Amino acid sequence: MRIDLHTHSTASDGTDTPAELVANAAAAGLDVVALTDHDTVGGHQQAIDALPEGLTLVTGAELSCRVDGVGMHLLAYLFDPADAELERARELVRDDRVPRAREMVRKLRALDVPITWEQVAHIAGDGSVGRPHVAAALVELGVVPTVSDAFTSDWLGNGGRAYAEKHEFDPFEAVRLVKAAGGVAVFAHPGAVKRGAVVPESTIVALAEAGLDGIEVDHMDHDGPTRARLRGLARELGLLTTGSSDYHGSRKTVELGACTTDPEIYGEITRRATGAFPVPGAGGAVRR
Repeated sequence: MRIDLHTHSTASDGTDTPAELVANAAAAGLDVVALTDHDTVGGHQQAIDALPEGLTLVTGAELSCRVDGVGMHLLAYLFDPADAELERARELVRDDRVPRAREMVRKLRALDVPITWEQVAHIAGDGSVGRPHVAAALVELGVVPTVSDAFTSDWLGNGGRAYAEKHEFDPFEAVRLVKAAGGVAVFAHPGAVKRGAVVPESTIVALAEAGLDGIEVDHMDHDGPTRARLRGLARELGLLTTGSSDYHGSRKTVELGACTTDPEIYGEITRRATGAFPVPGAGGAVRR
């Protein structure tokens, strides 16, 4: 089985619609794909309705968190999308995305970058606006060659010249909410130092004690030594280890299935989840 547990669609900051995403996942030879848009489940039903036979969809979201001034992301799998407390918390994060993006545009214009809010809004379309949309505008303007190059201290990286903060989850509260909604919580790309500061291992230890299920180890932003270190830490803490592409369509160069999750780990994730179940086949509603 080929299992990719971290992808994005136009419901947040990917370039594939949810329907295109599942079609492309099947074409890439995946057996299982997770749709984990930022702080939203808005693309789930479209993906379910278009799901090709032979591909299983794992519903989820990537939650924006911050602890001790450092940003981090939490992958939440197979939670109940109707859980009121988790939905209210996600709505607070989503509501702050537009003011934050506008502030980044303001800072960029102060740096003599001829970016406009209209340009960013057009790129975002119906998706939940975020930094990648601002980064895509910088690529269009020729300021940086790729979206990844915008995520530096010169531009939109954490603490960068045009960085702007937004409302984010406390990760300990996020873990609690995900677990209460019957989901499984995995720390996304915890060693991605090229994106900016990362949380210390002591925070991962504390999150594990608070109920964190796993950490994403095999990821394009982790080199070999980082993967080995994280795998060892997970073993010490009894955490699951996942792998995934963090696919964003044409917005990043990574392909679907670039990194994958071991089928045994996937099986354990589905065993732990009680809020929703993977959706097989050619469409149908998420069962709870």
